[in-house]
Amino acid sequence: MEKTDGGESTGGRSRSESNGTHYLAKCVLKGSVVLQALYGRFRSPFSYDVVFGRETSLELATIGEDGIVQSVCEQSMFGTIKDLAVLHWNDKFRAPIPQMQGKDLLVVLSDSGKLTFLTFSTEMHRFFPLAHIQISRPGNSRHQLGRMLTIDSNGCFIAVSAYEDRLALFSTSISAGSNIVDKKFFYPPEINEDTSSWRSSHRSPISGTIWSMCFISIKTGQVSQDELNPFLAMIIHRKGAALNELLLLRCNIQQHSLYVISKHSEAGPLALGVTEVPHISGLAFVFRLGDILLMDFRNPRRPCCIRINPSSNGGIEEHSFSEESCRSIDVDDEGIFNVAASALLELRDSGMNISKVDDPMNIDDGSDKSIGSPKIVSSWSWETHVSAGPKLIFCLDTGELFIVEVHADLEGFCINMSECLYRGLPCKTLLWATGGFIAALTEMGDGMVLKLENGRLLYESTIENIAPILDFSIVDCHDEKQNQIFACSGMGPEGSLRIIRSGISVEKLLRTAPIYRGITGMWTVRMKESDKFHSFLVLSFVEETRVLSVGLSFIDVGDAVGFQPDVCTLACGLLADGLLVQIHRMEVRLCLPTTSAHSEGISLSAPVCTSWCPNNVTISLGAVGHNLIIVATSNPCFLYILGVRLLSTHQYEIYDVQHIRLQNEISCVSIPRKSFEYEHLVSKIDSANRYNDFALPKGVEIGKTFIIGTHQPSVEVISLTSDGCFRILAVGVISITNALGIPLSGCIPQDVRLVLVDHLYILSGLRNGMLLRFEWPTLDSTYQFKETLIPHFSKKDNLLLNDSDPTELPYSAVSMMEKVDDYTPVNLQLVAIRRIGVTPVFLVPLCDSLDTDIISLSDRPWLLHSARQSLAYTSISFQPATHVTPVCSADCPRGILFVAENCLHLVEMVYSKRLNVQKFNIGGTPRKILYHSGSKTLLILSTGLYDGCSSEICCVDPLSGSILSTFKCDPSEMAKCMQLVTVGNEQILLVGTSQSTGRAIMPSGEAESAKGRLLVIALEHHTSDNTSLISCSKVGSTSASPFREIVGYAAEQLSSSSICSSPDEDSCEGVKFEETGIWHLRQVAAITFSGVVFSVCPYLDRYFLVSAGNIFHLYGFLNENLQRMRRFASARTRFTITALATCYTRIVVGDCRDGVLFFFYQEDQKKLEQLFCDPVQRLVADCALVDPNTVVVSDRRGNISVLSCSRYFEDSASPESNLTLDCSYNIGETVMSIRKGSFSYKFPVDDVLKGMDGGETVPNQVHNSIVACTLLGSVMVFIPITREEHELLEAVQARLAVHPLTSPVLGNDHREFRGRGPKAGVPTILDGDMLAQFLELTSVQQEAVLSSSGSSDTGSGSHSANSPISINQVVQLLERVHHALN
Repeated sequence: MEKTDGGESTGGRSRSESNGTHYLAKCVLKGSVVLQALYGRFRSPFSYDVVFGRETSLELATIGEDGIVQSVCEQSMFGTIKDLAVLHWNDKFRAPIPQMQGKDLLVVLSDSGKLTFLTFSTEMHRFFPLAHIQISRPGNSRHQLGRMLTIDSNGCFIAVSAYEDRLALFSTSISAGSNIVDKKFFYPPEINEDTSSWRSSHRSPISGTIWSMCFISIKTGQVSQDELNPFLAMIIHRKGAALNELLLLRCNIQQHSLYVISKHSEAGPLALGVTEVPHISGLAFVFRLGDILLMDFRNPRRPCCIRINPSSNGGIEEHSFSEESCRSIDVDDEGIFNVAASALLELRDSGMNISKVDDPMNIDDGSDKSIGSPKIVSSWSWETHVSAGPKLIFCLDTGELFIVEVHADLEGFCINMSECLYRGLPCKTLLWATGGFIAALTEMGDGMVLKLENGRLLYESTIENIAPILDFSIVDCHDEKQNQIFACSGMGPEGSLRIIRSGISVEKLLRTAPIYRGITGMWTVRMKESDKFHSFLVLSFVEETRVLSVGLSFIDVGDAVGFQPDVCTLACGLLADGLLVQIHRMEVRLCLPTTSAHSEGISLSAPVCTSWCPNNVTISLGAVGHNLIIVATSNPCFLYILGVRLLSTHQYEIYDVQHIRLQNEISCVSIPRKSFEYEHLVSKIDSANRYNDFALPKGVEIGKTFIIGTHQPSVEVISLTSDGCFRILAVGVISITNALGIPLSGCIPQDVRLVLVDHLYILSGLRNGMLLRFEWPTLDSTYQFKETLIPHFSKKDNLLLNDSDPTELPYSAVSMMEKVDDYTPVNLQLVAIRRIGVTPVFLVPLCDSLDTDIISLSDRPWLLHSARQSLAYTSISFQPATHVTPVCSADCPRGILFVAENCLHLVEMVYSKRLNVQKFNIGGTPRKILYHSGSKTLLILSTGLYDGCSSEICCVDPLSGSILSTFKCDPSEMAKCMQLVTVGNEQILLVGTSQSTGRAIMPSGEAESAKGRLLVIALEHHTSDNTSLISCSKVGSTSASPFREIVGYAAEQLSSSSICSSPDEDSCEGVKFEETGIWHLRQVAAITFSGVVFSVCPYLDRYFLVSAGNIFHLYGFLNENLQRMRRFASARTRFTITALATCYTRIVVGDCRDGVLFFFYQEDQKKLEQLFCDPVQRLVADCALVDPNTVVVSDRRGNISVLSCSRYFEDSASPESNLTLDCSYNIGETVMSIRKGSFSYKFPVDDVLKGMDGGETVPNQVHNSIVACTLLGSVMVFIPITREEHELLEAVQARLAVHPLTSPVLGNDHREFRGRGPKAGVPTILDGDMLAQFLELTSVQQEAVLSSSGSSDTGSGSHSANSPISINQVVQLLERVHHALN
C-alpha cells in the first residue's frame, strides 16, 4: 500500500467512532524565544508597553523602574507570526471610538496571508483585531507576500514584501478605523495570478530575495508629492550575484508605479540590513559584513556616505561620491532597465572570502570570532524618546554592544560612536525602551535588561528564555503527586538544566516546626494607616489568641497589645491610628498597645482596653474598617454598626451607632478600606478612562460601604449614610443549578470582596468551592437605580434585641433587611461562575488597595487577577494550605504567610520571574536527561564542551544543581543518546555514540557510512562510615519567637514539588542527615556498530534495543553479567532510525522518512517481525507508546499525530498493513521530545458534577497523557478525554473559532491551521488554548458564543453546529482540565 506525503493512504480510514482515541491539547508554557520586540502605547495613551513576538504567541509586558520585566498578558495567536511593527498614533488620525484615541496599533504579518491591525482591549485584557487585509493565500510560500513589514515614521505608509520578487504598499486612512487602509499598490500587480508572463516582458528592479527594507523620509520641497510618493530603501540579492544591491525606490500609490532612484551593486562588503535615522531627513544606516555605512539620501540621485568600522574602536571614515545622474524608470511603463541608475558607492573591498566566514549561530564552535573574522551587526534599536540627536544601539555577532549618536545642524551632520559598552552573547533582538532601559534578547539563552547610565550599560535583570528544549524528564519525587519537568535547555555557553513547575513561582523563606495545630484565623495588622509595613501578626486558635510582632524575629507581644488571649478571635484590625480591635464571640475589644509592643504605642506599663458586648447573645462574625466596626449575631440575627468616641486621654468608648434585625443570617462581611492608595487609584482610573464617563455607582462611597453575604444565599452592598441610615445599594441573589436544573448545595458565601479596576465589581467565594463575580448593570440602568433607606432605630427598637422572635419577620426575600418603602435596590448581574475546589473559598487581597490581586484559597491557593475580565486565576506553586495572609516587613516587603501541615510558611511570590522555572548552569549543550531513582539524581548528556572533550555525562543533584560526578567520552567520540536499563536489581546506563566526524544521514534519509559504539556504564555507589551534616542557614530569632525552629533556604531551592520538601525526609531544626555517598560512572563494556547509534531503549525486563544507522538490534545480558552481551535478533528499515519506543511486547521504530513502524519479537524463532507501518511519510523526531496499540509521534514539521492498530488485525498483520491515523494536531513548532505523563482532570470530590451526563469513562487513561516540549521552549500537554466530552467540546470549539470575541486574532482558519499536515478528513485534537478562552468570557458572552452557529465542518459528533449546549457542562469540564494542568 503506497505511502502519501503528509496524507493518509487511500486504504486507511480515520477513526472517529466510539472506539477512537480522543485528546485535548493545551499549551501549559508558551515558547520563550523572542523574535520581535516592540515598544508603544497599546493599553492607553499614557502607558509604556513592550510587546514580545514569539512566533506563535504575543506577550504584552512592562519594564518597571527597577528594570524588571512584568508580564501584563500572554496570548496565543493560533497562527505563526512572521513580522511585527507599530503603527504609532498620528495627530492626523481620527479614532472611530473614543477608547482608541491616542493608542498605538500593532501590525502583524502571519501565515494567514493577511495584514492584521490589532488594538489592545482593556476590557478583555488582550489584543483584538481591528482590521484584516488579505494580501496572499494562507501558508508560508516564499513567493507570497507576508515575509517582511515596515512602516514609515509618520505612520502614513506600510510596505510588505515576500521572501522574493513581491512588494505591496498601503497608505493609511486618517480615520484609523476598520477601513484603516485607503489605498493599495501591489507589485507585480496580479497578486492571485501567475505572473510569469508579466515578468517575461518586464525587467523587475526587485527581482530577487529581499533581505531588508525601510522607508526614508526625504524632504524634496514638494509637500504634496512627499506625502503621496514615499521613498523606500531596499537590500536585495539577485540570483547568481556575488553581492547584494542597495536600491532607493519611490512609490506612487495613486498611479500604481514604482521608480528606481538609485542603486548600488559594486564590489565590497555584503550589505545585510538597512534602517532609517529617525527625526533627521534623508539619513539611513546600512549594515554590512564588517562595517556600517551612514547613507545620506538628502539628494536621492547623488547620495554620499560615511563608513563606520565597529572593530576599529569607533573609527569613522567619510566617503563622498560624484556620479552621473540618471532618469527615473517607471517599471509599469514597459520600459527596459538599460541605464545603470545608481549612486555608486566606492566601498573598500573587505578582502574576505564570504564562503569561509564562520556561522554566527554555531555556538558550539569555540573559535573566537573577533580574530580574523568580519563582524556582523546582529540586531539594533533606536532610542525611544529622542532628547538631542538620535541614538542607535547595535550588537555585533561577537556579543559587543555599541551606541552611535547622529547630530545634524546647518552645516551637515556628525557621528559619535562609543567604545564597546557591554559584552555578552550575540543578541537576536534589541529594544530601547523608556527610562534608559534596553532589552537584549538572544535565541538560545536568557536575555537581559540593561540600563544606560552615565555612558555605561549596567545589568538590571534577566529575561528568561528556556529554548531550545532538546530533552526533558518528568519526575514525581517522593510520590508528592506534583510533577515537575527537568529540561535540557539552551546551547553552548548558555546550556543549563531547567526545572519547570506549574503556577506562579514561590520563593520559600521560612518554615516553622509543625506546632501550630488548630489555627482558625490569621491576620496582619498595621499600627497606623500610613504605615508601609505590618506591625503585628494575629494567630487565632480554637481557644487561644496570640499576637506576634512582625520583623526579623516574630516575638509574642500579646500582653503589650491587649488582646484577650484565652478566646478564639473572629476578626481583628486597625480602627484608627494606634487603635486595634479584637472581635470574639463574647465582646468587641478596643486596645491601645504600649511602646513595648510598638514604638508608636502609648507610654504606659499596660495597654488600655475597653469593650462592648451585646445583651445575652453571642457574636457570630465581624469586620473592622476605618472608624467602623461591624458585628453580626446568628440567633437572633442582628447586624450592629459600632463606633468609637474619645472620652479623655487614652480613654475611649465603643457605642452602638445602629443595629437592625435581619431576615437572613449573615455568613460573611467585608469593609473595603479607603487606604492612602485609594486617591491614586481613582486618579489612575480616571486618567485611563479620560475619554469615558467613569464614576462609582451611585451611593457607593469607599470607607462607608460594606458588603455582606447571607444564607439566603445572596451578596448585598450596603452603605451607611451620615444621617444614621442604612442604604441598600445592590443585591445579588445566588441561584446555581447543575446540568439537570437541580440547585447546588453549599452556595452560601464564605467571603466577599469589593474590587475596583476600571469599574467596580464584587467577588464572592462560596462554601462549596465556587467563585462568583457580580457586576453592576449596564450604563443605562447603573445610575438610575432607586435606593432603599432604613432610618436609625430608636432606643425602643433596641429593646427588641432580647425578646423578639426572628421567625416572625414578614419581610421580602429581595432584601435581607426590614423595608420602610417600596423602592428596591439594584439587582447585581452574575457575570461569571467558576469552581476552584470543593472546600470553602477564602479571598485574601495582597494589600489594602482595591485593585490588587487576590489569593483565592480553597483546596489549594490560586492567584486571582483582578484586572482581568470575568474570572482569571493562576495556581500558586505551593502546597494546599488552610489559611493565608500577606505580611509586609522591611526585610520581606512582599511576603505571604501560609498555614500548611501545622506549620507557618513565609514565602514570597517571585514577580520578577515571568516563568516558574529554576536554572542551573551546566555548560555545553545538554541534549539528553534521565532521572536515576536509586541515587535521586539526574543524568545529563552534554556536547559542545570547551575543555577538549566532545561530550560528557554528568550526575547532577536536582536540588542544588551541583555536579556530583562526570564521565567524559573520548575526544573523537560524540555521545548521541542514553537510556537506563535494569539488569537484575540494579540500573545501568547505555550510551550510544558516533565515532565519525562527518554527517550521519544523507539528504535522502539513508544512513551514511559511519561508526558508532554502545557504551555500558555502571552507576556505583561508594559509601563511608561517616554521616554528613547538611545544615540550612537560620534566620536570627529569640527564644520567645515561635520561629525559633525556622529553617531558611536559599532562593529558588524549594517549591511545592521540590525533592527536599518530602515529609519522608529526616530533618530536625533545619539540619538534614543523610548517608554520605558518591555515585561514580564507570564504563564496563562497549560494542562497535557500523552506523551511528541514535537511540537505545529497554525491552521487557531482560532485553534492550539499539539502533545503528537503519538497523536496530535486540540485545540481552547473559546471566546478568554486564560484560557478556548477546545479540538475539536484528531488523532493517529503509532509512535512518531516529527513535525507538516499547510498551510490553510492542516495539515502535521511527525513522527519518517512513514514519513509525510496529514490530514484534518472536522469542521462539529469535526474529523481529514488522506488523504495521505508517500511512504517511514523516521525519520522526520522537515517539511514545501510550499503550501497546497506540503511538504518539512528533515530526520535524510541528505535527503531533496519534496512530493505532486494532488488536484483531494482529494475527493477519503484514508489513503493508497501514496504521490508522486517529487524530493529529499542528503545534506550529518543532517538537523534539515527547513523554508519557499523568494528569487527572477529576476533582477529588465530584459530587456537584454527578448531575452531568454519566456517559463514558476513560479507564486507566489518567496515565496516557502526553507531554511534549519544543525547540521554542513551549510545553504542551495532551490529555485523553471521553467520546462524549470530545463531542461536546468539539461543538464549543467550532463556535469559538468563528465568534468575533474568540476567533484567531490573525485571521487564520483555525481548523486549517491545526489540521495542517495530514489530508482532509483526519480528525484534529481539540485545541485547549481555544477552549480556554471560554472561561475568560462573562456568562452573557458565553451564552452568545454557544447560541451562535459554528463552522459547518465540526465532525460527526452528536452535537451539531446549531444544537443547544449547556453552559454548566462546558464550564465544569473546562474548569477540571484547567485545574489538572495547574
